[in-house]
Amino acid sequence: MTGAPAHSLAARLLRWYVMHHRDLPWRRTRDPYRIWISEIMLQQTRAESVIPYYQRFLDRFPNLAALAAASGEEVLGSWSGLGYYSRARNLHKAARLMDGVFPRDYQAIRNLPGVGDYTAAAISSIAFGLPYAVLDGNVMRVVARLTGDPADIGSSRTRARFRAIAQEWLDRQRAGAFNQAIMELGATVCLPRAPRCGICPLAALCEARRAGSQGQLPVKRPAAASAKIAMEVAIVERHGRLLLWQRSADARRLGGFWELPSPDQLPEAAALPVIGTFPHAITRHQYQVTVRSGSLVPRARMARAARPLQWIPLAKVPLLPLSTTARKALRLAGLAPLLPVQ
Repeated sequence: MTGAPAHSLAARLLRWYVMHHRDLPWRRTRDPYRIWISEIMLQQTRAESVIPYYQRFLDRFPNLAALAAASGEEVLGSWSGLGYYSRARNLHKAARLMDGVFPRDYQAIRNLPGVGDYTAAAISSIAFGLPYAVLDGNVMRVVARLTGDPADIGSSRTRARFRAIAQEWLDRQRAGAFNQAIMELGATVCLPRAPRCGICPLAALCEARRAGSQGQLPVKRPAAASAKIAMEVAIVERHGRLLLWQRSADARRLGGFWELPSPDQLPEAAALPVIGTFPHAITRHQYQVTVRSGSLVPRARMARAARPLQWIPLAKVPLLPLSTTARKALRLAGLAPLLPVQ
Protein backbone atom coordinates (compact mmCIF):
# COMPACT_ATOMS: atom_id res chain seq x y z
CA MET A 1 0.00 0.00 0.00
CA THR A 2 1.17 3.54 -0.70
CA GLY A 3 2.89 4.93 2.36
CA ALA A 4 1.33 8.39 2.05
CA PRO A 5 -1.15 9.38 4.78
CA ALA A 6 -4.75 9.14 3.61
CA HIS A 7 -5.38 12.84 4.30
CA SER A 8 -2.42 13.83 2.10
CA LEU A 9 -3.62 11.64 -0.77
CA ALA A 10 -7.17 12.97 -0.49
CA ALA A 11 -6.03 16.60 -0.34
CA ARG A 12 -3.91 16.25 -3.49
CA LEU A 13 -6.70 14.47 -5.33
CA LEU A 14 -9.38 17.00 -4.38
CA ARG A 15 -7.22 19.98 -5.34
CA TRP A 16 -6.67 18.41 -8.75
CA TYR A 17 -10.37 17.62 -9.16
CA VAL A 18 -11.44 21.20 -8.50
CA MET A 19 -9.21 22.41 -11.33
CA HIS A 20 -9.52 19.63 -13.90
CA HIS A 21 -12.83 17.76 -13.68
CA ARG A 22 -15.10 17.45 -16.70
CA ASP A 23 -18.29 19.51 -16.68
CA LEU A 24 -20.87 16.70 -16.80
CA PRO A 25 -24.58 17.51 -16.33
CA TRP A 26 -25.09 15.20 -13.34
CA ARG A 27 -22.30 17.02 -11.49
CA ARG A 28 -24.39 20.19 -11.38
CA THR A 29 -26.99 18.78 -9.00
CA ARG A 30 -27.43 17.25 -5.56
CA ASP A 31 -30.89 15.93 -6.46
CA PRO A 32 -30.76 12.21 -5.57
CA TYR A 33 -33.24 11.35 -8.34
CA ARG A 34 -31.04 12.87 -11.04
CA ILE A 35 -27.87 11.39 -9.55
CA TRP A 36 -29.56 7.97 -9.42
CA ILE A 37 -30.58 8.20 -13.08
CA SER A 38 -27.04 9.14 -14.09
CA GLU A 39 -25.40 6.38 -12.06
CA ILE A 40 -27.69 3.70 -13.50
CA MET A 41 -27.06 4.98 -17.04
CA LEU A 42 -23.30 5.07 -16.42
CA GLN A 43 -23.19 1.37 -15.54
CA GLN A 44 -21.06 -0.19 -18.32
CA THR A 45 -21.57 2.90 -20.52
CA ARG A 46 -19.18 5.78 -21.25
CA ALA A 47 -20.09 9.23 -19.96
CA GLU A 48 -19.98 10.78 -23.43
CA SER A 49 -22.57 8.26 -24.66
CA VAL A 50 -24.83 8.79 -21.65
CA ILE A 51 -25.18 12.61 -21.84
CA PRO A 52 -27.86 12.87 -24.57
CA TYR A 53 -29.87 9.97 -23.13
CA TYR A 54 -29.68 11.48 -19.63
CA GLN A 55 -30.97 14.84 -20.77
CA ARG A 56 -33.79 13.39 -22.88
CA PHE A 57 -34.82 10.93 -20.16
CA LEU A 58 -35.10 13.74 -17.59
CA ASP A 59 -37.05 15.91 -20.02
CA ARG A 60 -39.61 13.11 -20.28
CA PHE A 61 -39.46 11.90 -16.65
CA PRO A 62 -38.32 14.94 -14.57
CA ASN A 63 -39.02 13.38 -11.15
CA LEU A 64 -39.89 10.17 -9.33
CA ALA A 65 -43.63 10.70 -9.71
CA ALA A 66 -43.38 11.06 -13.49
CA LEU A 67 -41.24 7.94 -13.81
CA ALA A 68 -43.50 5.89 -11.53
CA ALA A 69 -46.61 6.98 -13.44
CA ALA A 70 -45.19 6.02 -16.86
CA SER A 71 -45.87 2.71 -18.55
CA GLY A 72 -43.11 0.16 -18.91
CA GLU A 73 -43.21 0.61 -22.68
CA GLU A 74 -42.72 4.38 -22.34
CA VAL A 75 -39.67 3.87 -20.13
CA LEU A 76 -38.15 1.28 -22.45
CA GLY A 77 -38.84 3.54 -25.42
CA SER A 78 -36.90 6.39 -23.81
CA TRP A 79 -34.06 3.99 -22.97
CA SER A 80 -33.97 2.42 -26.43
CA GLY A 81 -30.45 2.45 -27.88
CA LEU A 82 -28.63 2.72 -24.53
CA GLY A 83 -28.45 -1.05 -24.02
CA TYR A 84 -28.55 -3.27 -20.92
CA TYR A 85 -32.30 -2.82 -20.74
CA SER A 86 -32.73 -4.49 -17.36
CA ARG A 87 -31.43 -1.17 -16.02
CA ALA A 88 -34.52 0.63 -17.34
CA ARG A 89 -36.89 -1.98 -15.97
CA ASN A 90 -35.22 -1.78 -12.56
CA LEU A 91 -35.43 2.03 -12.60
CA HIS A 92 -39.14 1.84 -13.28
CA LYS A 93 -39.70 -0.80 -10.59
CA ALA A 94 -37.68 1.16 -8.04
CA ALA A 95 -39.53 4.40 -8.82
CA ARG A 96 -42.82 2.71 -8.02
CA LEU A 97 -41.45 1.19 -4.82
CA MET A 98 -40.17 4.57 -3.56
CA ASP A 99 -43.66 6.11 -3.74
CA GLY A 100 -42.37 9.62 -4.44
CA VAL A 101 -39.70 9.78 -1.71
CA PHE A 102 -36.05 8.95 -2.41
CA PRO A 103 -34.39 7.13 0.55
CA ARG A 104 -31.63 8.98 2.38
CA ASP A 105 -29.62 6.15 3.99
CA TYR A 106 -27.13 3.80 2.37
CA GLN A 107 -28.84 0.49 3.08
CA ALA A 108 -32.24 1.66 1.84
CA ILE A 109 -30.62 2.88 -1.38
CA ARG A 110 -28.68 -0.39 -1.66
CA ASN A 111 -31.96 -2.33 -1.41
CA LEU A 112 -33.45 -0.66 -4.50
CA PRO A 113 -33.76 -2.88 -7.61
CA GLY A 114 -30.71 -2.57 -9.84
CA VAL A 115 -28.53 -0.92 -7.18
CA GLY A 116 -25.31 -2.59 -6.03
CA ASP A 117 -22.54 -1.60 -3.62
CA TYR A 118 -20.91 0.83 -6.04
CA THR A 119 -24.12 2.60 -7.08
CA ALA A 120 -25.36 2.88 -3.49
CA ALA A 121 -22.02 4.39 -2.40
CA ALA A 122 -22.03 6.85 -5.30
CA ILE A 123 -25.61 8.05 -4.74
CA SER A 124 -25.40 8.22 -0.95
CA SER A 125 -22.07 10.09 -0.94
CA ILE A 126 -22.80 12.54 -3.77
CA ALA A 127 -26.42 13.32 -2.86
CA PHE A 128 -26.24 13.07 0.94
CA GLY A 129 -22.54 13.24 1.87
CA LEU A 130 -22.55 9.77 3.46
CA PRO A 131 -19.05 8.30 4.00
CA TYR A 132 -19.06 5.30 1.65
CA ALA A 133 -16.22 4.82 -0.84
CA VAL A 134 -17.00 3.76 -4.41
CA LEU A 135 -15.25 0.90 -6.16
CA ASP A 136 -15.71 0.63 -9.92
CA GLY A 137 -13.30 -0.33 -12.68
CA ASN A 138 -11.65 3.09 -12.71
CA VAL A 139 -11.14 3.10 -8.95
CA MET A 140 -9.77 -0.47 -8.92
CA ARG A 141 -7.20 0.58 -11.52
CA VAL A 142 -6.13 3.57 -9.41
CA VAL A 143 -5.90 1.45 -6.24
CA ALA A 144 -3.93 -1.32 -7.98
CA ARG A 145 -1.37 1.14 -9.35
CA LEU A 146 -1.02 3.35 -6.30
CA THR A 147 -0.44 0.31 -4.09
CA GLY A 148 1.50 -1.71 -6.70
CA ASP A 149 -0.86 -4.66 -6.11
CA PRO A 150 -0.67 -7.41 -8.81
CA ALA A 151 -3.68 -9.40 -7.53
CA ASP A 152 -6.43 -10.40 -9.98
CA ILE A 153 -9.13 -7.71 -9.84
CA GLY A 154 -11.68 -10.26 -11.00
CA SER A 155 -11.37 -11.94 -7.60
CA SER A 156 -13.96 -11.09 -4.95
CA ARG A 157 -11.21 -11.14 -2.30
CA THR A 158 -9.20 -8.57 -4.24
CA ARG A 159 -12.25 -6.35 -4.69
CA ALA A 160 -13.02 -6.54 -0.96
CA ARG A 161 -9.44 -5.55 -0.12
CA PHE A 162 -9.45 -2.69 -2.63
CA ARG A 163 -12.78 -1.46 -1.27
CA ALA A 164 -11.27 -1.33 2.22
CA ILE A 165 -8.29 0.65 0.90
CA ALA A 166 -10.57 3.13 -0.90
CA GLN A 167 -12.59 3.48 2.31
CA GLU A 168 -9.39 4.22 4.23
CA TRP A 169 -8.41 6.94 1.73
CA LEU A 170 -11.91 8.50 1.68
CA ASP A 171 -12.23 12.08 2.90
CA ARG A 172 -15.27 11.55 5.12
CA GLN A 173 -16.06 15.27 5.23
CA ARG A 174 -16.15 15.52 1.44
CA ALA A 175 -17.12 11.98 0.52
CA GLY A 176 -19.06 12.86 -2.64
CA ALA A 177 -16.31 15.06 -4.05
CA PHE A 178 -13.63 12.47 -3.18
CA ASN A 179 -15.54 9.65 -4.89
CA GLN A 180 -16.07 11.71 -8.02
CA ALA A 181 -12.41 12.77 -7.96
CA ILE A 182 -10.97 9.26 -7.79
CA MET A 183 -13.35 8.06 -10.53
CA GLU A 184 -12.41 11.06 -12.66
CA LEU A 185 -8.71 10.32 -12.16
CA GLY A 186 -9.23 6.78 -13.45
CA ALA A 187 -11.38 7.94 -16.37
CA THR A 188 -9.12 10.75 -17.63
CA VAL A 189 -5.56 10.27 -16.29
CA CYS A 190 -4.93 6.77 -14.91
CA LEU A 191 -6.01 5.24 -18.21
CA PRO A 192 -6.00 1.49 -18.90
CA ARG A 193 -3.44 1.34 -21.72
CA ALA A 194 -1.60 4.66 -21.62
CA PRO A 195 -1.62 6.16 -18.13
CA ARG A 196 -0.81 9.88 -18.18
CA CYS A 197 1.60 9.74 -15.24
CA GLY A 198 3.20 13.06 -16.17
CA ILE A 199 0.07 15.00 -15.18
CA CYS A 200 -1.18 12.75 -12.37
CA PRO A 201 -1.57 14.56 -9.03
CA LEU A 202 -0.72 11.31 -7.22
CA ALA A 203 2.33 10.33 -9.29
CA ALA A 204 4.71 10.93 -6.37
CA LEU A 205 2.69 8.48 -4.24
CA CYS A 206 2.34 5.73 -6.87
CA GLU A 207 4.11 2.43 -6.20
CA ALA A 208 3.54 1.17 -9.75
CA ARG A 209 5.14 4.27 -11.25
CA ARG A 210 8.10 3.91 -8.91
CA ALA A 211 8.54 0.30 -10.03
CA GLY A 212 7.79 1.04 -13.70
CA SER A 213 4.91 -1.45 -13.65
CA GLN A 214 1.98 0.90 -14.28
CA GLY A 215 1.50 -0.59 -17.75
CA GLN A 216 1.10 -4.10 -16.28
CA LEU A 217 -1.46 -3.16 -13.62
CA PRO A 218 -4.16 -3.91 -12.81
CA VAL A 219 -4.09 -7.65 -13.46
CA LYS A 220 -7.21 -9.36 -14.71
CA ARG A 221 -7.46 -12.90 -16.00
CA PRO A 222 -8.56 -13.00 -19.66
CA ALA A 223 -12.25 -13.54 -20.32
CA ALA A 224 -13.51 -16.60 -22.15
CA ALA A 225 -13.40 -16.39 -25.94
CA SER A 226 -16.46 -14.90 -27.60
CA ALA A 227 -18.91 -17.19 -29.40
CA LYS A 228 -19.54 -16.19 -33.02
CA ILE A 229 -23.14 -16.58 -34.20
CA ALA A 230 -24.81 -15.92 -37.56
CA MET A 231 -28.37 -14.61 -37.56
CA GLU A 232 -30.86 -13.11 -40.01
CA VAL A 233 -33.69 -10.61 -39.73
CA ALA A 234 -36.21 -9.47 -42.32
CA ILE A 235 -37.64 -6.00 -42.95
CA VAL A 236 -41.07 -6.71 -44.43
CA GLU A 237 -43.28 -3.76 -45.42
CA ARG A 238 -46.74 -3.93 -46.97
CA HIS A 239 -49.46 -1.30 -47.38
CA GLY A 240 -47.78 1.15 -45.00
CA ARG A 241 -47.18 -1.43 -42.28
CA LEU A 242 -44.08 -3.17 -40.90
CA LEU A 243 -43.98 -6.76 -39.70
CA LEU A 244 -42.73 -7.03 -36.08
CA TRP A 245 -43.07 -9.21 -32.98
CA GLN A 246 -42.85 -8.32 -29.29
CA ARG A 247 -40.92 -10.17 -26.58
CA SER A 248 -42.97 -11.04 -23.50
CA ALA A 249 -42.67 -8.58 -20.63
CA ASP A 250 -41.06 -11.22 -18.39
CA ALA A 251 -38.51 -12.40 -20.96
CA ARG A 252 -35.03 -12.97 -19.51
CA ARG A 253 -33.54 -10.58 -22.08
CA LEU A 254 -35.11 -7.47 -23.67
CA GLY A 255 -38.52 -8.05 -22.11
CA GLY A 256 -41.19 -5.95 -23.82
CA PHE A 257 -39.02 -4.97 -26.79
CA TRP A 258 -40.07 -5.30 -30.42
CA GLU A 259 -38.04 -7.27 -32.96
CA LEU A 260 -37.90 -7.89 -36.70
CA PRO A 261 -38.88 -11.43 -37.75
CA SER A 262 -36.28 -14.15 -38.16
CA PRO A 263 -36.27 -17.03 -40.68
CA ASP A 264 -37.69 -19.55 -38.20
CA GLN A 265 -40.75 -17.33 -37.77
CA LEU A 266 -41.08 -16.38 -41.43
CA PRO A 267 -39.52 -19.04 -43.73
CA GLU A 268 -40.76 -17.29 -46.88
CA ALA A 269 -38.50 -14.31 -46.03
CA ALA A 270 -35.58 -16.41 -47.33
CA ALA A 271 -36.66 -15.39 -50.82
CA LEU A 272 -36.15 -11.67 -50.07
CA PRO A 273 -32.93 -10.02 -51.25
CA VAL A 274 -30.07 -9.41 -48.80
CA ILE A 275 -29.42 -5.67 -48.38
CA GLY A 276 -26.40 -5.91 -46.08
CA THR A 277 -24.89 -7.21 -42.85
CA PHE A 278 -23.66 -5.73 -39.56
CA PRO A 279 -21.92 -6.99 -36.40
CA HIS A 280 -23.65 -6.92 -33.02
CA ALA A 281 -22.14 -7.91 -29.66
CA ILE A 282 -24.07 -9.09 -26.59
CA THR A 283 -21.84 -9.99 -23.62
CA ARG A 284 -19.64 -12.86 -24.90
CA HIS A 285 -21.61 -13.40 -28.11
CA GLN A 286 -20.55 -11.85 -31.40
CA TYR A 287 -23.40 -11.83 -33.92
CA GLN A 288 -23.09 -11.27 -37.65
CA VAL A 289 -26.56 -10.13 -38.67
CA THR A 290 -27.76 -10.51 -42.26
CA VAL A 291 -30.65 -8.22 -43.24
CA ARG A 292 -33.21 -9.08 -45.90
CA SER A 293 -35.83 -6.61 -47.06
CA GLY A 294 -38.91 -6.55 -49.28
CA SER A 295 -42.64 -7.14 -49.44
CA LEU A 296 -44.47 -10.44 -49.12
CA VAL A 297 -47.72 -11.93 -47.86
CA PRO A 298 -47.03 -14.11 -44.79
CA ARG A 299 -49.03 -17.27 -44.30
CA ALA A 300 -52.08 -17.11 -42.04
CA ARG A 301 -50.30 -19.13 -39.33
CA MET A 302 -48.21 -16.10 -38.24
CA ALA A 303 -50.79 -14.96 -35.64
CA ARG A 304 -50.84 -18.41 -34.01
CA ALA A 305 -47.07 -18.86 -33.67
CA ALA A 306 -45.27 -18.99 -30.33
CA ARG A 307 -43.91 -15.53 -31.13
CA PRO A 308 -46.78 -14.04 -33.18
CA LEU A 309 -45.96 -11.51 -35.86
CA GLN A 310 -47.98 -8.31 -36.09
CA TRP A 311 -48.47 -5.72 -38.79
CA ILE A 312 -47.63 -2.34 -37.18
CA PRO A 313 -48.54 0.90 -38.98
CA LEU A 314 -45.34 2.74 -39.91
CA ALA A 315 -46.55 5.87 -38.06
CA LYS A 316 -46.58 3.90 -34.79
CA VAL A 317 -43.17 2.26 -35.14
CA PRO A 318 -41.17 5.29 -33.83
CA LEU A 319 -43.16 5.09 -30.57
CA LEU A 320 -42.15 1.48 -29.85
CA PRO A 321 -39.13 0.26 -27.87
CA LEU A 322 -37.14 -1.47 -30.61
CA SER A 323 -34.20 -3.77 -29.90
CA THR A 324 -30.75 -2.61 -30.92
CA THR A 325 -30.57 -5.22 -33.70
CA ALA A 326 -33.89 -3.96 -35.12
CA ARG A 327 -32.64 -0.37 -34.92
CA LYS A 328 -29.39 -1.23 -36.69
CA ALA A 329 -31.23 -3.15 -39.41
CA LEU A 330 -33.67 -0.30 -40.07
CA ARG A 331 -30.79 2.17 -40.20
CA LEU A 332 -28.96 -0.10 -42.66
CA ALA A 333 -32.09 -0.11 -44.84
CA GLY A 334 -32.26 3.71 -44.82
CA LEU A 335 -35.33 3.71 -42.59
CA ALA A 336 -33.96 5.91 -39.79
CA PRO A 337 -37.31 7.82 -39.54
CA LEU A 338 -38.82 4.61 -38.17
CA LEU A 339 -36.44 4.51 -35.19
CA PRO A 340 -37.95 5.19 -31.75
CA VAL A 341 -38.39 8.79 -30.71
CA GLN A 342 -35.54 9.92 -28.43
